Formats: sequence, structure tokens, C-alpha cells
Amino acid sequence: MSNVKDMSIAEYGRMKIEWVRDFMPALTAIRERFEREKPFKGMKISMSIHMEAKTAYLATVLAAGGAEVYATGCNPLSTQDDVAAGLATLGVNTFAKHGVDAQEYTDLLVEAISCKPDLFIDDGGDLLNLFNKDHADLAVNVIGGAEETTTGIHRLRAREKAGILPFPMLNVNDAKCKHYYDNKYGTGQSVWDAIMHTTNLLVAGKTVVVAGYGYCGRGVAMRARGMGANVIVTEIDAIKALEASMDGCRVMTMDEAAPQGDIFVTTTGCKDVIVKRHMEVMKDNAFLSNAGHFNVEINIGDLEALSERIYKRREEIAGYVMKDGRTLNLLAEGRLVNLASGNGHPAEIMDTSFAIQALGLEYLAKHGSGLDKRVYEIPKEIDDAVSLLKLQGNGMHIDKLTREQEEYLGGWE
Repeated sequence: MSNVKDMSIAEYGRMKIEWVRDFMPALTAIRERFEREKPFKGMKISMSIHMEAKTAYLATVLAAGGAEVYATGCNPLSTQDDVAAGLATLGVNTFAKHGVDAQEYTDLLVEAISCKPDLFIDDGGDLLNLFNKDHADLAVNVIGGAEETTTGIHRLRAREKAGILPFPMLNVNDAKCKHYYDNKYGTGQSVWDAIMHTTNLLVAGKTVVVAGYGYCGRGVAMRARGMGANVIVTEIDAIKALEASMDGCRVMTMDEAAPQGDIFVTTTGCKDVIVKRHMEVMKDNAFLSNAGHFNVEINIGDLEALSERIYKRREEIAGYVMKDGRTLNLLAEGRLVNLASGNGHPAEIMDTSFAIQALGLEYLAKHGSGLDKRVYEIPKEIDDAVSLLKLQGNGMHIDKLTREQEEYLGGWE
């Protein structure tokens, strides 16, 4: 049972899935154990994550563990139709189409949870929102779920504080193997891969404005500096701002940065980071892009209101012509630029994040029924296990403390 755009392109989608598999040794090691132990036997798992090759491979790993898997995307522009079709041929119920409107997107989400799942994976909170509102009847079997993103975790904590979190949720985003590697090194590379591919322009010598200096912002700024850009960071947190300055970035407000930037990348997870007053003073041909989860960081309504004409300049680039003749370029409709205009994080990076997801769901399958309805951090042993699997898969090893060293570190003499 699947709902995809074009099954005739499934073979190329399968090729993509097979390609990333060869560069995800940690997840592959977990798959081999899952095939033997079947930790999800008799269970149904729904997942809403960006529908591309690495996500598809995760879905097959869960299926190898005995689950009946129902997969959909979490952003209509990040869905790759060939991957969706390929996944549908690999025993996974797939409901994903690129470029659908808001209603069709919601319909696909509902199809993915119509099985009344036991476990689910979310990316931004769309499935949880459906369970909490119009489709509570489809949550009757849910033991718990796992959330992938910073934005989704904010929403989970708000629900927990309000006392309306319907079941236990694992905070995958803040696992060390996720935010240290995925957010920093994955976002840092994939954002610039997408921007450079989409614009076919140089980064060196340009002024790049990075909004937010969390792990994603750090990665984006680090790669921009490495390619020769002059990097400005805007922040609301004094400690992160100070760190950015010590990393070699200039720090200022967005009001100060707006007239200086050539390329803007928002990474905050908040809304209205770039608004009308900033757009009014930006350079001609400035580029606006977003690497936060939702397309609200750049106020597109303000951009439209300021424009006399809007036209397509290249694939995933819209030109907004201002009344004074300037043009501002919006990439990927203000959605996640690295996925809507690119291929997302490298496979080696998603190996650790999706290994955390797989082991997190296994933990919920075993222990979820005894957990309270709150947000839980990923157990340290899962983080440690994934790190070791990743090292071993890459042919690396680490030292171990001797008993004498452990006694020395644990003593006071």
C-alpha cells in the first residue's frame, strides 16, 4: 500500500538507497542485529522525515527488525519522487510526493498514520500534531515516539509544560551523536552544497550573514569561513555571540547586518528573523536562504508586499523585484535549503543520527509502556553504542582506561 507520484522511476530511487547504504556502517550493523532479533515483530511504525535516500534506508532497517513500516515526508519540497517510488518496492508502505500543496501534504501524513502505529518518528512535530488534534483515534496503539529536530523538541517541551503531551517522546535531536555531528557537520556541508549548486556562484569574498549560532549555525559559519567568506553572526544569546566572535566571526544585530550581507542563512528555528525593515536596506541581488525547519524565519509575506514583480530566475530561486529596482533572491521558497535545493546531509553524517533513531525506537519498544508522558533524553548507553559502531565501521579504535586509571579519576587522594 503506497501513494507515490511515479513508480516508473523506482529503479533509480533504489540505486540511491543502495548507494547510501554502503556509507552508513553503524546503521548497517544495527540492521544485521535487527534481522536476527526482530525487536519490532508484530509492530507498526509510522515515520515522517525528509523523504530521501538516507531516510529510506532507515525505513528498511526498521522493516528488517520485523516492523510494518509506513513512511512519509516532513516537507513537500524535500521529497524525492524516485526515492519514494524505490522505497515502495522494498516492502515499505510509502506516502510521499514532491511539491504537493498543504492539503495534499496533510492527507499523506494521515495515510502514514492510518495504520494506528505502535511507534513513530517525527521531524518537526507534524505527526504529533495530528495525533493531538483531529486524529486522536489513530493514536490508540501508540507507545511512544522520537523527535528529530530542534523545532520539534521546542514544541514537545511546550506540550509537556502544558500537560498535553499524549505519550512519552524521545529527544533524538539532543543526543550527542545527533547534534554534535548532524547539526554541525551535516548542516554545515549540505547547506553550502545546496546554495552553490543552486546559484552556481562563488562563496569566497562574499559577506555571509548567519542568523543563530547553535550547532547548525556553527557549522554553516565554519564552512563559509573555510571557503573564504567574511562571516557575520546575529544572535540573541550573549554566550553564543561571544563564542562566534572568538571563532573569528563578526557579531552584530540583523538590523546592522542587513545592508552588508550578500548571502543570508537563517538557522534559528524561530520566526520573523528577517522581516520588512531588513529587506528594505539589503543589497541588490542579495540571497535569502533558510536552514531552520519551517519556512517562517524569512517573512515571505513582507517580501511579497515589497515586490513589484516576482519571477523564476533559476530552479529553486525566485527573484523579488523591489520598487526601487533592487532584486532579492529567495532560495527554495524559504524552506530548508539543504533539502529543498540539495540532497540533504551526507550519508556518513546521517548514519549516526539514524542509528540513534533505530536504537531509540528499540528502547521504546522494550520500555515505552512503563514511561510517563514526558520528553526523555536518549540514554547515554545508546549514544555510546552508536559512537563505537561508527568508529568501528570507519576502521578506528579508542583507548580504554585501566583499573588504576579509573581509581585515580574516581578518588580524592
